[in-house]
This record gives sequence, C-alpha cells and structure tokens, in this order.
Amino acid sequence: SCGLKTLPSPFSKTHSTFSLTPTHSRQSAAMAAAKAISQTTSCLLSKTPFALKHKSHITNLCFGTKRVAFPSKRLFSCRAIYNPQVQITEEGQPETLDYRVFFVNNSGKKVSPWHDIPLQLGDGVFNFVVEIPKESSAKMEVATDELYTPIKQDIKKGKLRYYPYNINWNYGLFPQTWEDPSFANSEVEGAFGDNDPVDVVEIGERRRKIGEILKVKPLGALAMIDEGELDWKIVAISLDDPKAALVNDVDDVEKHFPVSNILKESQKKVIVKMIIIAANIKYISYRKNAKLGGLNWNLQTILSHSGNSFQGTLTAIRDWFRDYKIPDGKPANKFGLGNKAADKDYALKVITETNESWAKLVKRSIEAGELSLV
Repeated sequence: SCGLKTLPSPFSKTHSTFSLTPTHSRQSAAMAAAKAISQTTSCLLSKTPFALKHKSHITNLCFGTKRVAFPSKRLFSCRAIYNPQVQITEEGQPETLDYRVFFVNNSGKKVSPWHDIPLQLGDGVFNFVVEIPKESSAKMEVATDELYTPIKQDIKKGKLRYYPYNINWNYGLFPQTWEDPSFANSEVEGAFGDNDPVDVVEIGERRRKIGEILKVKPLGALAMIDEGELDWKIVAISLDDPKAALVNDVDDVEKHFPVSNILKESQKKVIVKMIIIAANIKYISYRKNAKLGGLNWNLQTILSHSGNSFQGTLTAIRDWFRDYKIPDGKPANKFGLGNKAADKDYALKVITETNESWAKLVKRSIEAGELSLV
C-alpha cells in the first residue's frame, strides 16, 4: 500500500489497488526474490531504501494450503515483494445494512481477505487488512460467514454497531489466522478462542482506509478476554511509518509512542454518561444499604479517562478495549498474562499458532460450522 493516497473518509466509492500474489506467479516470484539479496528497493513515500535485518534461516510463506520456502536473507522495501493488482469494490451505501467491501483480483474474480491474502512475507513481515480506520467509530469487520468474506458493518439486533467513541488506531486482522473456539488456552485462564481471525492494532501515524493492505511488523500482544472468550490484540506498526525503524518490541512502543490522555469531545460525552451510571449505582447502593465498591470502581474508570496524566500507547490500547463497553452498561473486558502486553516473541507465537489453526480449518480437519471457507 506504499505510494497510495489516503482518503479523508474511511468510506470511498472508488476502486483501490493493493499488492497481492496471484497463483500463477508464486513460485517464480519467490525464486526472483531469493536472488535479489543484494538489491534494495526504495519506498515510494520516503524515497529512501528500507531494509530489514538479515537472517540466514529459511522462511516459509503460507499461500492458502501451499508453502514456498526460500532463503530470507535479503533486503525488503515497504512495498510487497510481489506486485500484481488487487482492487476493493463496494456494494451498497456506507453505514447501511447492505454495505459490503469486496476484494477482487486482476482477473475480476472475488477473493477472500481472510483466506486468499497471504499472511507471511518473510523476515517478520506480515500482511494486515484494515477493517476500521483510526479516528472512526463504525464497527467494521470481515463477514466470516458470508461468501468471499467481505468487510461489512457489524449488526446487533438489526441495528448497525458503533463504538461509543472513535478508535485511536488502525484496526483490522491478520489473514490466514483463526482463534479456535474448541481450544482452551492454558496460559490465558483456559479461555477458548473467539472463532475469528486475529485482531491487529496498527499504531502508525497515518489514518488508513477500509480494505487497505499494509505490510506490518508485530511488536507485542494483549490477551483480551471478552465474555469468557480469548480475543488476541496484536500490536503492530506499518513498515512505511516514519517511526517503524525505532520500534521492534513492546519496550520500544512505550518509549517512542507516549500518548497524552487528553480528552476529545466524543470522549467527554461518554464520560458524562459514565458519571450518570456511577451516580445511579450510588443511589441503588444507598437504597439497598450496600457497599459502594461498585461506585468506586466506576469512578476509577472515569478517572482513567480524565486526561490528568500521560500514558504509553500499550496502556492506552489496553484501557480502550477494556472500557469501551461500559457506556452501554456492560462490564469491562479483562486481560490475561498479568494484565500486561506480551513481547514480540510471544506475539509471533500467537500468530504461528493461530495460522496453524486456520490451516486445519481450511483443510476441514476442524468443523467449520457457519464459517465461509471461500
């Protein structure tokens, strides 16, 4: 997605072009990439060479059910290794029940952003599909139960879903991953997978658009537990971000991405609503002569949004996903692994395990239920 213009709105009625790999060119492209060790390709945005660290091991690229192995000791640019054309095409009007964002290959055939976009590009670089652009609130997601799994706005009780306030990062998924709902993770309170692809929180400075495919490197992982289900949040950064070279693990994120917790207008309105909820709890507790622990907890949540202190991006991400359901009267989400972000190596472990689960799913070694495998 390097060199593409970012539209001011997350919704666009025009076609957008991204990099992907056609079936007929996978083997030849992989061989060509292996020979390009001494070559450096520059990013169209920065106009400067972008190189990842050299490694000497063999890297497996997963394309559907096939794998191509080649030496990973080579230079990368922020552009994809492979450069055919893939477009997104929209059906219906944004923010309606019928709105869909489909992915189409260069022969005009619809493809799945979940199943047909390769996960790995080698040397710790992965494809990331944007579902929700930063500074927007429409809850967009890949429709895992529809043919070709297009992106749509989530629906609950027949109504379109929105977050109570804008999300502050680009949000989406890693293709070719799946959180197995039959697997209990002993490291995260025995929670079962949420039956979705792995979520990604991209912390770069640019606001992306729905359906954009970014080349990212993972930095850490948050083990969110949502109503008993494990819902991983992989923190990552796009390779074309100006700070990408500075961050390689969780400690770098807190160092180079401090976040001022200054309230925006939309968040101020939510806090007013939370104060009203807290006041109601106080009144109910008074009537029942109960302890006010629930009130104190809610006030602590309010103060965490108050803008009186500075916090790092990892803390801000965790708190955002912990609290976003509270304005609707629901309990806060929990986090495993000591309520902290795991490091890059752990994030890579999560990606590998969920990619293996996805492979079993598409091979039908595991019951798919209502999930679309096309």
